[in-house]
Amino acid sequence: MAMIALKCPEIEVVVVDINEARIAAWNTDKLPIYEPGLLEVVKEARGRNLFFSTDVGKHVGEADIVFVSVNTPTKTSGVGAGKAADLTYWEGAARVIASVSSSSKIIVEKSTVPVKTADAIEKVLCRNCTNPDVHFEILSNPEFLAEGTAIEDLMAPDRVLIGGKDTESGRAAIEALASVYAHWVPQERILRANLWSAELAKLTANAMLAQRISSMNSISALCEATGADVQQVARSIGTDSRIGPKFLNASVGFGGSCFQKDILNLVYICETAGLQQVANYWEQVITMNNYQKHRFVQRVISAMFNTISKKKIAVYGFAFKKDTGDTRETPAIDVCRGLMADGANVCVYDPQVTDEQVYQDLTTQPYEWYDHPNPRSAPVDKSAIAISHDPMEAARGAHGICVLTEWDEFKSYDYQKVYDNMVKPAFIFDGRNILDHQKLREIGFIVYALGKPLEPFLQKNYS
Repeated sequence: MAMIALKCPEIEVVVVDINEARIAAWNTDKLPIYEPGLLEVVKEARGRNLFFSTDVGKHVGEADIVFVSVNTPTKTSGVGAGKAADLTYWEGAARVIASVSSSSKIIVEKSTVPVKTADAIEKVLCRNCTNPDVHFEILSNPEFLAEGTAIEDLMAPDRVLIGGKDTESGRAAIEALASVYAHWVPQERILRANLWSAELAKLTANAMLAQRISSMNSISALCEATGADVQQVARSIGTDSRIGPKFLNASVGFGGSCFQKDILNLVYICETAGLQQVANYWEQVITMNNYQKHRFVQRVISAMFNTISKKKIAVYGFAFKKDTGDTRETPAIDVCRGLMADGANVCVYDPQVTDEQVYQDLTTQPYEWYDHPNPRSAPVDKSAIAISHDPMEAARGAHGICVLTEWDEFKSYDYQKVYDNMVKPAFIFDGRNILDHQKLREIGFIVYALGKPLEPFLQKNYS
């Protein structure tokens, strides 16, 4: 919404939320989320044509176009628990919109939703609006940006997808929204589709991106077993124009708000459509992601002589990726819990994630439907969790360091100083392959680089 306000100064944009603290934060320079470049965009438009308010009824009632960006988490109970999307917030938003609408509106799905959601939402809107002259046109306009590069992605998107009904009013609504994006997006990048195609496109895009990561992660295990280098493999296949280089970086696992949730939703949709083989295919992407996290934990344990009990392990990075404070489904949760389940004491350093978030993520019990091969459901000893705001202190007295997020600052540390203050032998387990492994070995570190040939020390101890 901030980008629309920036690029369309003649359009008034009001962001509404019932959370007063969140809205108050949006009206300051300490925004409730961290995203590079976001503050500058907000400050330029805020007070001019961008406003933040808790008066939901007033502003929704006055709006011509309403973007709905509520959360659509995975259901935790009932039919479809563990896979189906929970549309409680979407339905609640629809009821509010209907109750305050005295004029016709275009309702835009920004949340990632299951196919046919628009049909259900339209029924809720129509049955709860008492004014017979009000008409609602539903559009699907999924977001394809990535956290950490969201502002760049919005400034120059690969595409903007708008789905609507193939009716006169539906086509008119599509063009009305397209005209907003046309302020800065070339027409050839504004794609039109039917509602169901647009809804399914977002799920499919996330599933296929996650699939690429899981595919390379499976190859990383084979690389370690054979002495191949996963980065060299990725570089080689990435030059094939049919494949391309993006999302071929092997890592400790993918996370974030979308990938796992959307794949599970896709699996559920396939199951309800009677397509069990298709559901099984996509579920393997999640299975491989869980395997990779489990494999990383096992590598740490085996390298340290098959016991990490009472050993301090520094964790560099807790967010699911760099340039964000988002920890939703971050692989760091499972890795840390796996290490603690074997008796380790973890000390977490992340430049953006709050102490409260780390403690919450590591101590909250997972849902019953989680099926992780590492003992994530085991009780957590809170005394085994420490948090440091200094990477040097986090590593002081540690037996090993696990790099779990690809923050750029991790590349520039004085690792000689880090090494000098660690217990020997000192280990580094690079789950993102961002460090200079040869230089670390020259310092004296035992280095595990994911998907790369194992050094003799690790070959002897791995079982």
